[in-house]
This record gives sequence, C-alpha cells and structure tokens, in this order.
Amino acid sequence: MAYTYEYPRPALTVDAVVFRNNCDKTEVLLIQRDRYPFEGMWALPGGFVEMDETLEEAVARELEEETGLTGIELKQLHAFSDVGRDPRGRTVSVTFYGVADKSDSKVKGGDDARDAQWFPVDKLPKLAFDHNEIIEMARERMLR
Repeated sequence: MAYTYEYPRPALTVDAVVFRNNCDKTEVLLIQRDRYPFEGMWALPGGFVEMDETLEEAVARELEEETGLTGIELKQLHAFSDVGRDPRGRTVSVTFYGVADKSDSKVKGGDDARDAQWFPVDKLPKLAFDHNEIIEMARERMLR
C-alpha cells in the first residue's frame, strides 16, 4: 500500500546497546560502519525499521545481521530525536539495551558492518552519530 503525504516525515531506526562482563571490566558491542555516513567509524549495531516489523523485531534483526549475536533480551531504553543526529536527514532512533553472556558472545561483522568487536566502556573510540551519549544513558540505566 503506497502513501502520499504533503509534509515531510522522519525516518525511524533502532540501535542496540549490548554489554557483557569480561573479567572485571564491562564491555560494549560496537560495529565498524561500512557505508556513508561515518564510513569506517565505530557505532552501535542498528538500522532502519522495515514497514512490516515491530521495533523489537527490527533491533533483533539488525543485531543479528551486523554482529551474528542472537538471543539477547533487549529492553527499550529511550527515543533519541535530536534534529541533527543523522546527516542523511531527520531520523529518530529507538534504542534498546541488554547484557550478553560472555560464554556465548562471539561476534563477527556482517551486512553493512565491516567488523564487530567488544570495547571496554571506559576506553571507547569517538563514535558515529550520538552513540557515545546513548551508551552513557544505557550505563546509567544498568546501574539502577
């Protein structure tokens, strides 16, 4: 079914903040972007919501496509809607967070991710979009 509107609409994306405990340090899962914008930079796994899926389905799909990780219980964190957060245009991201078990958290970049790796949360690189802010909010939520 096609829709035509006389006014612009924002795009809708999802992002996943997945933590794991590795010895005495907390790590977060990041992907290295393979496309514009921010090609080559590290970011959270995520992407656009398809027309026939829920937010929960979209974030699980993106996490699996970009990292190979499945079966993570993800909870909704927050909607990030800063007008300038994405140089491609007006984009709202609904973010989710969860914890992976260290014994079952091997990852590999796929789809539009060159690579996927675990990073210590206290030694993160500069991230694409507003993902540093998103991770900080997720860390605070985990501490509650």
